[in-house]
Amino acid sequence: MDSAREKQVAAEAAAMLVEDGMRVGLGTGSTVAYLLPALAGRGLEIRCVATSDTTEREARGLGLRVESFSGADALAELDIAIDGADQVAPSGWVVKGRGAAHTRDKAVAAAASRFVVIVSSDKLVERLHPPVPLELLEFGLAATLRRLGEVELRDVPRSPDGGVIADYVGALDDPETLAARLSATVGVVEHGLFPPALVSDVIVACGEQVDHRRLP
Repeated sequence: MDSAREKQVAAEAAAMLVEDGMRVGLGTGSTVAYLLPALAGRGLEIRCVATSDTTEREARGLGLRVESFSGADALAELDIAIDGADQVAPSGWVVKGRGAAHTRDKAVAAAASRFVVIVSSDKLVERLHPPVPLELLEFGLAATLRRLGEVELRDVPRSPDGGVIADYVGALDDPETLAARLSATVGVVEHGLFPPALVSDVIVACGEQVDHRRLP
């Protein structure tokens, strides 16, 4: 079975976790594109926030209620957030950000009581590997690149908040150590390493079968 069908199977399984009245975070990317119609088809009364303009536009077009997540008056907590991933390791570490929205993805995940990652089987890896997406400040960019070392700028549009998109391509022996280093580097807005503590569930589609993993 191709990965597109597996993405749809995982997304439809995740949509069933959403209950009436929930505040829902919607991620970005090709897997979330399958989540939106599955969620809209359930006819629930839910309040959503989206991590990209594309997701917001598609969700609204399907009749989902999407609110702003910007400003002090926005929703401060979410009941559930659902998003795809680029890599998922057995340890629960996740790499996200090929869609250049990982800063917003992480902000929404952190605000949710339950963060559900949905993937096709080809996203499972024995250990994480480069690249790790980065969002960088334009101001002082050259100095930030020097501090980081092995980083390649990506020839893509800016992030939804205007950040420069790049990829860390150096060694990734220990994701916890690398995540701490990237977070501590001045000029790094956010990186695409998501720790197991942030992830509640991983839903993997293997053909038509769904493997639902709850992280401790």
